[in-house]
Amino acid sequence: MAYKIIGKCPICKSKLLISKLKCPKCSTIIENNFEMSKFEYLTLEQLKFIEVFLKNRGNIKDVEKELGISYPTVRAKLDEVIAALGYNVAQDVKVDKKKVVDMLDKGQISADEAIKMLNE
Repeated sequence: MAYKIIGKCPICKSKLLISKLKCPKCSTIIENNFEMSKFEYLTLEQLKFIEVFLKNRGNIKDVEKELGISYPTVRAKLDEVIAALGYNVAQDVKVDKKKVVDMLDKGQISADEAIKMLNE
């Protein structure tokens, strides 16, 4: 029987390395330090989320429906996975609506620019 590999040490939570590989057919054993893929370090919950996300081709509305969660929760889970894979997560810049209106009043931006800023 084969068990799912664990990615982190249960004692100190450091990333684990694979040190031995064995062929189930001929019993050949290879020993060394082997790295695991980034995905082996994700939690089961994160892997399930990725599976649903990919199955739905990245369509957040479909992910929302399948998991029964809100848009912000889908985005938060996606950001969590991105960070767990070692990538920087871009922080959404909130548009200050009052500042946009003030800029429009002062003539610093056009109405089209204000609409664009508010829609982003």
